[in-house]
Amino acid sequence: MRVRCLALALLLGHPAPAAAEWHIKPFLGLTFGGKTTLVDVEEAVGKPNGVFGATVVLLGNVLGVDGDVGTAPGYFEAGKDLVSSSRVTTLTGNVVVAVPKRVAEYSLRPYFVGGMGLMRVQNQGRQGALPVSRTLPTLDFGGGATGFLNERVGLSWELRHFQSIGGDIQGNSFVPERLSFWRASMAVTFRYGQ
Repeated sequence: MRVRCLALALLLGHPAPAAAEWHIKPFLGLTFGGKTTLVDVEEAVGKPNGVFGATVVLLGNVLGVDGDVGTAPGYFEAGKDLVSSSRVTTLTGNVVVAVPKRVAEYSLRPYFVGGMGLMRVQNQGRQGALPVSRTLPTLDFGGGATGFLNERVGLSWELRHFQSIGGDIQGNSFVPERLSFWRASMAVTFRYGQ
């Protein structure tokens, strides 16, 4: 039984070199559900905020990898005029597991992603008060689906969770610096190869 399961896993998960394809996905979306131990004077972290970026995917029949970069300008701003500028930028590398191409050839192709990278957090109060500028190691995971309108162009919808790990302990606090949030996005997907 183990041999059959292993053989099935190898058949499903081993993409032939000719089957690999590139997806380039510029996206727009929202961050939401944020939590942090960092300074958040405007209490903006849990509120929806715009985000944009791009993902580059190399995908075989089932397995692939991606590189994802996203930036959320104004992340710590909620209109209270206490923060002069802020931004959160994520850069991650991920493993992608997708439904086999032959199964979802003419419909949406679901996938799951998970990996790690870096999160750059910047927050500047008025007159230079309470500046925050940190680069934190980050884990991310999520999933989505891609559907193609023709051979080369499609649309993707995705939901990912980002969670910083580690982080310094500042001052008298015994709580490490942390930031987590969800990102929902929609992308135009350009496919190359096959």
